[in-house]
Amino acid sequence: MRSALLSCLVAALVLAQSVSSARQQTSTLPHVVVLATGGTIASQYDAAKGGLEPALSGADLVRAVPGLDQLARVEVEQVANIGSPEITPVIWRELASRANEVLAKDNVVGVVVTHGTDTLEETAYFLDLTVTSSKPVIVVGAQRAPSYFDSDGPRNLLNAVRVAISPEAKGMGTLVVMNGQINAARDVTKTNTVEAETFKTLEFGALGVADLGAVRFYRAPLRRQTIPLERSQPLGRVEIIKQYAGADGRLIRLLLQDGTLDGLVIEGLGLGHVTAATFEAVKEARARDIPVVLSTRVYTGRLIPLYTRDAEATAAGCIRADNLSAQKARILLMLALTRTRKSPELQQYFDR
Repeated sequence: MRSALLSCLVAALVLAQSVSSARQQTSTLPHVVVLATGGTIASQYDAAKGGLEPALSGADLVRAVPGLDQLARVEVEQVANIGSPEITPVIWRELASRANEVLAKDNVVGVVVTHGTDTLEETAYFLDLTVTSSKPVIVVGAQRAPSYFDSDGPRNLLNAVRVAISPEAKGMGTLVVMNGQINAARDVTKTNTVEAETFKTLEFGALGVADLGAVRFYRAPLRRQTIPLERSQPLGRVEIIKQYAGADGRLIRLLLQDGTLDGLVIEGLGLGHVTAATFEAVKEARARDIPVVLSTRVYTGRLIPLYTRDAEATAAGCIRADNLSAQKARILLMLALTRTRKSPELQQYFDR
C-alpha cells in the first residue's frame, strides 16, 4: 500500500515538474498575436452550398501547424470569418486598431493576419500605412483550402510566424509571406488565380525568403510612410474607374450625380492616360473640387508626364499615383484625404 502510494506521489511530482518545465519553456518563447479574418486558408467544402466557405477559426488554423508551439507563444483573436471579397474599410480599421494595441505591449514581437487572397494586398497596404509600431505585421493566406491534398495554409502560417519573430523583420512594415517569399505590402500583387506562387513584386522582386534553413532579407522597402488614423476620423468614399478603348466618362458623371463621392482613382491607359471624353468628365469632377488620381492598368512602371494630355491633366490638378496600382492608390487617397484635399499636398503623399 505504502509502495503504491509512494509511486503515485513520485509520478505526480514528475508530472508537475514536466508541466512546470513546459510552462517555463512556453513563457520564454516569443509572443505573436494572430488576427484571423477567414479566407481560403480557413475554408471547408460545404456540400449543401456546393463550394468552399470560411468555417475554421484562427485557433483551428494554429492547432493544425506542426511545431508552431515550439516556435512561438501564439495568441489568437477572431476578427472576422469571411471570404476576402467581403473585407471592408471598417474591418481594415479594426485590424489596424487592434494591431497597434497589441504591438504596444512589450511582450508581443509581431502580429500575423490570416486573410483571403482576393483582397489580401489591399489589407496589407492599409496596415502598412496605419500601423505605427516598428514591429512587423505579416499578412498570410492560402491558395489551397485545408481539405485539399496540397494545402499550403499550414506551411504559409508557419513561415509567417517565423518572419514575425525574426529580428530582421523589425522596421520592414507590413509584409506578405506566402510560398516561402517575403514581399513588401506596397509592392506586392496577386498574379495568378489558383497557383500557389501567386503573390509577387513584379518590378523589383521579393524582399527575402523564409526557406528550410532560415528567414533571410536581402533588401528593405524604402518607399514607406505612416498616416496614423484616429478613431474619430472618417474615411471618405473613393471609387475606381477603369479606362478602355471607347470609354466616354459616363460612369464618372453617374458618380457625380450621386453626390457622395470624395475622391476618384482612374485606372488609366499607358502613362495614366484617359480618353478625350473621359477627360471632360474628369474636368467636371475637378470643378467640384473632387481629387482625381491617375493610375495605370499596366502592371509595372511609374507615371511620367510626356504627352499633351498629361500636361492638361496636370493643369486640371490631377494627381499621379507613381507606380501604385489603382486599388492601392485608392487606399492611399482615402488616408491622405484625412489630412488635406489640396492637389499639390496630396501629390506629395504619392511621391513619398
